[in-house]
Amino acid sequence: MKLKKMLVGCLCLMAMASCGEGNQNVKEEAAAEEGKNAVIENIMARRSIRKYKNEVVPREVLNQIMECGINAPNGQNKQSWEVRVVDNPQVMAEICNTLNAAYPKIENIASCFRGAPVMVFIARDKGYDFSAYDCGLMAENMMLSAQSLGVGSICLGSPVRFINDSPACAPILERLGFSEGYEFCLCVGLGYPDEAPAAKPRDMGKVKYVE
Repeated sequence: MKLKKMLVGCLCLMAMASCGEGNQNVKEEAAAEEGKNAVIENIMARRSIRKYKNEVVPREVLNQIMECGINAPNGQNKQSWEVRVVDNPQVMAEICNTLNAAYPKIENIASCFRGAPVMVFIARDKGYDFSAYDCGLMAENMMLSAQSLGVGSICLGSPVRFINDSPACAPILERLGFSEGYEFCLCVGLGYPDEAPAAKPRDMGKVKYVE
């Protein structure tokens, strides 16, 4: 009987020790997690995506991304931007067909959209000098919030040049319906990534402290 009690006591002590060790591990893991900065982790993890899955990005997710976008810093809270989101494949196909027709000598020019299933077209207010900066800040907010939601992104300038430079692309701008006084200036592609590119080197030598 005494031996049995001793065995039971040993087992209880071992279990308590095991639980204590487990709790300690949980605490250590929690502390490690607390040491991370979610914003910095998100910024450092984001990459430009040029290959996307054939998967729909829900409107609820897109609305979250757009809301983060329009909450970007902007001069005098002018919100000097207009945004058009194209997530309808048929509409995007129309835009690509118009672009291909406008530049027949450039093979598959519509690939400038990188096949992103969602394209965000951004226009700046030509009457406000700093509008382009505001649009850039908004685009960055969109891309970082997209990253946090598992959505890939890419910032594109080529479509802007192609569409703005050719009168044959006027139907695209008409379809987007920007207000008078606004100029198309930036594209952001969104979609679920089908690649995981490595980070490219960055030169911290570009950063100097003025003493």
